[in-house]
Amino acid sequence: MNFREMDNQVTFMEQLQEKTGPVVLFNQFNVEPDDAERLREVWADDAAFMKRQPGFISAQLHRGIAGSATFMNVAVWESADALAAAFRSPEFQERAARYPDSAVAAPHLFERLAVPGI
Repeated sequence: MNFREMDNQVTFMEQLQEKTGPVVLFNQFNVEPDDAERLREVWADDAAFMKRQPGFISAQLHRGIAGSATFMNVAVWESADALAAAFRSPEFQERAARYPDSAVAAPHLFERLAVPGI
């Protein structure tokens, strides 16, 4: 799987070093249309693995409409540290190789903001 940064100023790896939480992972995947079903299968297996990791809260996969081959993974973790430990595990790194060759991932971490009145 290929990776691209979502933010030109801060890398995903830099974010994994932050001592903050909870965090929300947004990970955009783009694949060739013929690889869309394979991405769903591999993601579901990875989500089951992540669900067993310490600090995991939730995950959901979304797909663009109208035949889009763009997907968005939204996952909540107790901390960036917890996600980093799961992401860097040898088992997860082996799993990343199962994604379709056309897959490009753009992961980025966010924290929820309180906006008065909203």
